[in-house]
Amino acid sequence: MLVIRLSRVGKQNQAAFRITISEKTDAVKGASHEILGHYNPSDNKKLDFNKERIEYWISKGARPSDRVASLLKTNGMSGLDKFLEPRNKKKRSKSAPAEEKPAPVAAAVAESAPEAPAVETPAQEPAAVAAVEETPAA
Repeated sequence: MLVIRLSRVGKQNQAAFRITISEKTDAVKGASHEILGHYNPSDNKKLDFNKERIEYWISKGARPSDRVASLLKTNGMSGLDKFLEPRNKKKRSKSAPAEEKPAPVAAAVAESAPEAPAVETPAQEPAAVAAVEETPAA
């Protein structure tokens, strides 16, 4: 399967990317069929791409990666919504407790086990309680 993805080029700490088309199983930095554009995030997120060639490869069955599809969509290409993953994940807040669901095995064991009788604690004798209350404070 062909995939349109980013391949990192450039110096250390100065990343630049090529938009390439290659087999999905090939190495990212390996040989590619064709270079379709360039993306430089440090240069005001500059993106240059060949729209006709990208549309051609998509019509032949190539799938853009999620990052490439979102970059192309923000730069004017249409029809890439089906390649984007949903981005509606909610962040958990630290103050709100997480909802705990009981484990299905533990719930089944709890339902099938008979209830144990409640154990009563012996009450204190009233004479001992009265003796404690009558002692004078120092």
